[in-house]
Amino acid sequence: MRLGVIDVGSNAAQLLVVDAHPGSAPLASYAFKRPTVLAEEIDADGALSAEGIRRVVRAMASVVGRARSLDVGELFVFATSAVRDAANRDEVVAAVREATGLRPQFLTGEDEARLTYHAAHRWYGWSAGRLLLLDIGGGTLEVVLGRDAEPELAMSLPLGAGRMTRRFLHSDPPTGKQLRKLGKHVRTGLREAVERLRWEGAFDRAVATSKTFKQLARLAGAAPQSAGPLARRSLTVEALDHWIPELAKRTRAQRAALRGVSPSRAGQVVAGAAVARELMVALDVREVDICPWALREGIMLHQLQHTLSPTDPLALRTVRPMGSSWERA
Repeated sequence: MRLGVIDVGSNAAQLLVVDAHPGSAPLASYAFKRPTVLAEEIDADGALSAEGIRRVVRAMASVVGRARSLDVGELFVFATSAVRDAANRDEVVAAVREATGLRPQFLTGEDEARLTYHAAHRWYGWSAGRLLLLDIGGGTLEVVLGRDAEPELAMSLPLGAGRMTRRFLHSDPPTGKQLRKLGKHVRTGLREAVERLRWEGAFDRAVATSKTFKQLARLAGAAPQSAGPLARRSLTVEALDHWIPELAKRTRAQRAALRGVSPSRAGQVVAGAAVARELMVALDVREVDICPWALREGIMLHQLQHTLSPTDPLALRTVRPMGSSWERA
């Protein structure tokens, strides 16, 4: 069975294709992405600009076309917070459907957290014990705690790297005052989550996923993507303490030239690093392991292991079978 997942986010529309069967690992047989770069296309009212909508449509048309060329049998299309939370979400969805024949589905932040945890739990296995999972996206921050297949606690907070950049880091490079305001806001926003986690008790292993953590780990010297998913990668608070001032004194263009920092994410990497540090310090986590699996793999695993129904809170119905008989919706 050839499955595909398209994730439309604030930085890119990404396609993951897996040739899989129940019980198999969702190792990608093909991955493809096209940039959206929406961080600067969200206005003060939370709506995507006309240019932002065009970027989403262009990226979606490209990745959907690639999915068709690969004869994907089942395709799941979903959008994360940049589109999901947009004030003009219906307009964006209508434009995507007109261009591609597909309507993106939406998950809540907590559902994203649970599915990402599902992937991390499968990657590390039962021997990892109780997992603490951290995930910094463009719009939200997910924090999950659990030992079993389903997490005990899953939280989604509006502290994503793109959102924090738009709200606090208005100059390039950012000023010290802007960074201090950002740090204070993140600490305040984390307070309730930290209290809940302390109430739940200790964890055995802290892991992180998302492109933000991956690029920060690479910046700090972790193995490149070419080393494969089995290479161990980690990120420490000490590394963040070193790199945050180094990143903050550089312009966006200068940051894009650094190891592991892509041009599309160079604008929000300072905020991402600041959020990561505040989060790890608040939770007394000195080091996190970087998990190569995340939300898209979680969706794949969930689909492969469960017979989904419309009443399942995590159900993702096939948007449109694709292949020689594919037609526009």
